[in-house]
Amino acid sequence: MRQFFKFTLATLVGLVLFFGLGLAVLAVIVGVASSASKTKSVAANSVLELKLNEPLTERGQSTDFNPLGGRQSSTGLVALKEAIGRAKTDDDIKGILLNLDIVQGGMASLEEVRDALLDFKKSGKFVVAYHETASEKSYYLASMANEIYLHPQGLLEFNGLSSEVMFYKRLFAKAGIEPYIFRVGSFKSAVEPFFRENFSDSARLQTVSYLRSLNDDLIGQVAAARGIAPARLHVISDSMLVHDANDALRLKLVTKLGYFDEVQDYMRGKLGLAKDKKPNLVSLSDYNDGNQADENEGKTSGNRIAVIYAEGDIVTGKGSDDNIGSTKFAEAIRKARLDDKVKAVVLRINSPGGSSLASDVIYREVLLTKKVKPIIASMSDVAASGGYYIAMACDTIVAHPNSITGSIGVFGVLPNIQPLLADKLGITVDRVTTGKFSDLPTITRALSDYEKKTMQHSVDLIYADFTSKAALGRHMPVERLRRLASGRVWSGAEAKANGLVDVLGDYEAALKIAAARAHLKADDYRVQRLPRRKAGLEALLARFGVGDDAEAAADARVQATLKTKLGPLYPVYAQYQKLLTMSGVQARLPYELEIK
Repeated sequence: MRQFFKFTLATLVGLVLFFGLGLAVLAVIVGVASSASKTKSVAANSVLELKLNEPLTERGQSTDFNPLGGRQSSTGLVALKEAIGRAKTDDDIKGILLNLDIVQGGMASLEEVRDALLDFKKSGKFVVAYHETASEKSYYLASMANEIYLHPQGLLEFNGLSSEVMFYKRLFAKAGIEPYIFRVGSFKSAVEPFFRENFSDSARLQTVSYLRSLNDDLIGQVAAARGIAPARLHVISDSMLVHDANDALRLKLVTKLGYFDEVQDYMRGKLGLAKDKKPNLVSLSDYNDGNQADENEGKTSGNRIAVIYAEGDIVTGKGSDDNIGSTKFAEAIRKARLDDKVKAVVLRINSPGGSSLASDVIYREVLLTKKVKPIIASMSDVAASGGYYIAMACDTIVAHPNSITGSIGVFGVLPNIQPLLADKLGITVDRVTTGKFSDLPTITRALSDYEKKTMQHSVDLIYADFTSKAALGRHMPVERLRRLASGRVWSGAEAKANGLVDVLGDYEAALKIAAARAHLKADDYRVQRLPRRKAGLEALLARFGVGDDAEAAADARVQATLKTKLGPLYPVYAQYQKLLTMSGVQARLPYELEIK
């Protein structure tokens, strides 16, 4: 009888789980079908509300119809700019409300959004901004608005840019880990956190240099928008003269102190509404759902410009939606090269680099493509080290003034954990080999001087290959290129002055250059976005373990859970995880760069 009840209970549980899974899949099918068929109409006299409270990424990531969770949603730069551009000519949209607090995005991405907003204003429609708390980045976006409201008790950050780095030398010493460092270039400081307690002089020099370049660009744009002299804004920023909302108003950084209902009063006046009428606000997600138009709107041409989005760390293999897998991206570039309908390619890069080997695999496909059709690099927030590697063979490199690029250098790290095992954990290791160096590389014993020289030699060879190819792509003597290299990081403006990029501009500038090189008129091509991304039911099935990306989806769920549980400690864990994935020599940006 006990067995009977046990099997009956198991059967019921199985049926419930199966039924639940069926409902989830059915919900996705219905949701995808309905979203494909619905056409949300925008009411006349509406205002597009942009909150931008999700991370800003190149293509965005939706968590719609995702009962399993596990992946953080993000706002796609492409979709956001398309929505702003569409709103400019949409007779039902009369203005834009920037309801911003903390904006999560790189400076180059934010500049593209800001440029789109400035273009929107050319229509004569209004842009109004409201802050309760304004970060430096959110204020940078809002500074171009017709009216900027700040809550009377709100805060506005305007004190310059900063970047901080965690150093692990003492942690390694306490844990009994001895890191062997192999690098080329005094500025290749990605490995400094493993053997130093602070910035080296060269690392501090380059960080100060590009942060000042980014800050000067930001202040120049804010100055132009607010009608304040750049020198005065520098004083306000450097001396941190803004301590409260009244300071922000007195210094003319905002136009009014007010509550959200007062912002609504402003919008009523612009919309011609009575005081008892609520302004109709349309969210970005609703506006995108109901209006699927994009760069291809109204275009029927058979010609294509392939835009290949390379975002994240560069890794060997297929990778995932969150990184640049060499196999997947080489295949995407190859597909564009062999497709006769594709007349040109734009390689959109937002990457701090990664595996040198993976970067070279992608570089080769770029080089082959360059021989048969135009290929243009468009640098977003970051295109450094391996990110620069995959760009340097392109016909033209386009970067924002505040893109982070360069970092032409390589490194390798090999930890010796023998002290940890023996002294901390009481574990000893013995080995049997057929040759003197059969166990190299190893992390369970110290390296001999000869082995260290061998490892450094491998890094030197890859650096020589990297710089030679970069010199070839930039049409400059390798000696001059190496003076610009040595792992040094540059802003886009600095890189342009040094000949590492060709044009300062955004994604649209790169697209226009690609079209011109392919002799295509503005209305004579369509944009094809690669690599193709799963959506709807296909993406959900992958999360249930069906399809090629099931493993990556499962890992994303684990990472999302850890991020929630660890909170502020997650970056340390993420750095540890990244170390585990660094196989082979790395071409990677110094540190985990976060500008705030």
